[in-house]
Amino acid sequence: MPIDPAPLKAFLVEQLGEAGVIDDPADLPRYTTDWAGDRRGEPLLVARPRTTDEVASVVAHCRRHGIPMVPQGGHSGLVGGALPDDARPELVISLERLNRIRAIDPLNFTISVDAGCVLQTVKDAAADHDCDFPLSLGAQGSCQIGGNVATNAGGLNVLRHGMMRQLVLGLEVVLPDGRIWNAMHALHKDNRGYDLKQLFIGAEGTLGIVTGAVLRLSPRTHNTRTALVAVPDVAAAMALYGQARRSCCDLLSAFELIPRACLELAFEADPSLPDPLGSPYPIYVLLEVAASGPLDLDALIEHLFETGMAAGQILDGVLAGSDTQAERLWQIRERMVEGQQLRGEHLRTDIALPISTLADFFAAASRRMVERSPDTTVIAYGHIGDGNLHFNLLPPAGLTLADKKALLHELETELFALVDDHHGSISAEHGIGRVKQAPYLAGLAPVERELLEGIKRLFDPEELMSPGRILPRRH
Repeated sequence: MPIDPAPLKAFLVEQLGEAGVIDDPADLPRYTTDWAGDRRGEPLLVARPRTTDEVASVVAHCRRHGIPMVPQGGHSGLVGGALPDDARPELVISLERLNRIRAIDPLNFTISVDAGCVLQTVKDAAADHDCDFPLSLGAQGSCQIGGNVATNAGGLNVLRHGMMRQLVLGLEVVLPDGRIWNAMHALHKDNRGYDLKQLFIGAEGTLGIVTGAVLRLSPRTHNTRTALVAVPDVAAAMALYGQARRSCCDLLSAFELIPRACLELAFEADPSLPDPLGSPYPIYVLLEVAASGPLDLDALIEHLFETGMAAGQILDGVLAGSDTQAERLWQIRERMVEGQQLRGEHLRTDIALPISTLADFFAAASRRMVERSPDTTVIAYGHIGDGNLHFNLLPPAGLTLADKKALLHELETELFALVDDHHGSISAEHGIGRVKQAPYLAGLAPVERELLEGIKRLFDPEELMSPGRILPRRH
């Protein structure tokens, strides 16, 4: 039975005020179009609560009246998890006004925040207290902490600091029935039975709405060195990674694989970017070493250069001599993603592999894709220090949009089969949402699916909270 939005709007205006409800079509694109711009949805309305109690009030009302809901943060996800569903209209609950920094404890190295805080705002607040919040993402100027928690965000510094799961000490969550579960603990060690917060981290809003988080901070890094090196192939890059972990100890904070084709995409997106080494090479590695104290990081990297060149792992390289030069090197990593978008329809993947098998997978997958479609361009890059590879594909020019989509779907199926063969995962950090649901379900063992469905039924028996994400609707 269709839901009449009029009484819902009246309730929301009464609870949240006029500014807390959006239904004007001119204001909706921010909430109804995903980051890539190729998927849309239509909500019943958009609710914008300002407090946890207001979130709870909205959720309880939806529970009483059988109204499906989908929480939304900065809306920078790539798997359709926060996009409203056209087939069964949902209330979008945007947390953008729930954006306070609640408390900072620099001695305990913790910060407590609302879920709607933008990641960059949290990083800046931590820096004001000589601390770092180490999560680093391309979307950090718009993504929100609640979304980072809900998707178990990763990013550039996972090899050193871990994913969001390792950075969360406590949570506050509005459950699907409107009750508030408050576990905003700032404890670094807490061994009291089941760790319930872990159920909500990576759950993509299907078990409740995260409204607050206590996050782990690190000492601020005042000493950073960035280098770009050219290597002969992916196998050499992985061997260099092993050496870098040993030479740089726990100071290695980023290790990014960037094939030459990715540099070309970056130059397309930003022609002002210089070619960092002058001559082209097949594969590059962008690495960063950081410390909070006055350590000689130049000596660490120079030693890595010497050993890498002696072993034939490094062909050439440049060590940034200033923050400006380092920023220019990181611009390559950011602009190449924009370059992909400029090419139009393409396949984005987010796979994880055991680090020791990544080079073999790269070779096997590249070979398989070329055999299947010789004119398809492989764009494979990623955070290989933690085994995360974005193995993306640009389809041949000249195909219709429908033919491109069909080809990319076939290639994705073959690619994911190779991921299984190498004991990997189809999602390293983006999540499952709706876009990756079919291949995710195909790879689930029966006992695992039974456990997951049991958790969903326990928390959300009416299937009103982000229904159809990760797991399909039961009815």
